[in-house]
Amino acid sequence: MDTQLFLTFLIAISLLTLTPGVDTMVTIRNSARGGWKDGFATSTGICSGLFLHAAVSALGISVILLQSAYAFQILKLIGAGYLVWLGLSSLRALFKGQGIFTLPEAKESGFLLKRSFREGFLSNALNPKTALFYMAFLPQFIDPTGSALIQSLGLAAVHFCIAMLWQCTLALAVNRARQWLQRPFVSRGINGVCGGVLVYLGARLALAEN
Repeated sequence: MDTQLFLTFLIAISLLTLTPGVDTMVTIRNSARGGWKDGFATSTGICSGLFLHAAVSALGISVILLQSAYAFQILKLIGAGYLVWLGLSSLRALFKGQGIFTLPEAKESGFLLKRSFREGFLSNALNPKTALFYMAFLPQFIDPTGSALIQSLGLAAVHFCIAMLWQCTLALAVNRARQWLQRPFVSRGINGVCGGVLVYLGARLALAEN
């Protein structure tokens, strides 16, 4: 790939990363729940999902999804359902009168690496918007004379680095504001806002036109 083409990819993928969406909301939600470790683990899971989308695009499964409305509808509904579930989890805590933060003594024991990574990975892997972006966007930067899989994974690695940098910055920002965020009305408000936005994103995804 020549320099100009790579810069085009870099700018486009950076703008995609910086645009608030599902990944941003999940990172903020989990960083507020368990601190920067939770945010970092969630971000690692989210960014790992990018390699799955790259591989799917390169192997041609994307063609099947694009041509089959039924297959895409199933993927869309699964992803939407998972986002709604995450949002309802936050709203349920709000209605129970719980803030998104635990007490400092319990914070560390509340952090589960596998849970955070899994939530991040699934939120990205089951997001058909990311899948469609990779299906439509990545082929423009693939040299047909080379290995599509290797090139796709290389581009995903660039996206991985950019997204990790941005999301980990968000996690640190949320963590530094912990004392203010631990105030009951603020903490419960975050549960409500994040929960509501995630439910909205999931519902919009489920109802969106193919």
